[in-house]
Amino acid sequence: MEQYKQEFIEFMIDSDVLKFGDFVTKSGRKTPFFVNTGFYRTGKQLRKLGQYYARAINDTFGTDFDVLFGPAYKGIPLTVAATIAISEQYDKDINYCSNRKEVKDHGDKGILLGSPIKDNDKVVIIEDVTTAGTSIEETVPIIKAQGDVEVMGLCVSVDRMERGQGTKSALTEISEKYGFKTTAIVTMAEVVEHLYNKPYKGRVIIDDELKAAIDAYYEEYGVK
Repeated sequence: MEQYKQEFIEFMIDSDVLKFGDFVTKSGRKTPFFVNTGFYRTGKQLRKLGQYYARAINDTFGTDFDVLFGPAYKGIPLTVAATIAISEQYDKDINYCSNRKEVKDHGDKGILLGSPIKDNDKVVIIEDVTTAGTSIEETVPIIKAQGDVEVMGLCVSVDRMERGQGTKSALTEISEKYGFKTTAIVTMAEVVEHLYNKPYKGRVIIDDELKAAIDAYYEEYGVK
């Protein structure tokens, strides 16, 4: 596993973004782990987060695209942080864009916030976590409605590696349905590999009991 992935896993723990216990996902699944990017709350955290996203985006898509699109609301700071990091790390000036939940009818009118999307633009979507792919169903039509654009793909922070709406993983379903690449900074398999029975700052985060709960979760919701 690359060093930056190991660092990102520890960064999520330090930021209280990756938690273990008893949770319920947006899709109603009871899960022993939860990722909430809303806990990235400081400038320092967002700067580091943007750098990890920039690395993952560059590794999969390069920097030959025009717009980084982050669905409202959590996607808004993600687009800003990642485009700043791409500029600093790869010397490429990418436009950022997000949607509004409500269409604005005065001033800077419309459904978009940030850069407009125009014909022939290449767009990469950035999200926090995708469990069932429902948000992408809302996002892609918004982007496509702006003109003749190419959606190159989707980058999330963590691939939960569970079934979407069918028998395949959510990211695989999205890739096959829309015909674009999907990627993540890390997968849950990498998280478990890095943390299982290995002390971090004096404690073992994933012990045998938690590992059994994660395994049971994947037995029910993982890809068969």
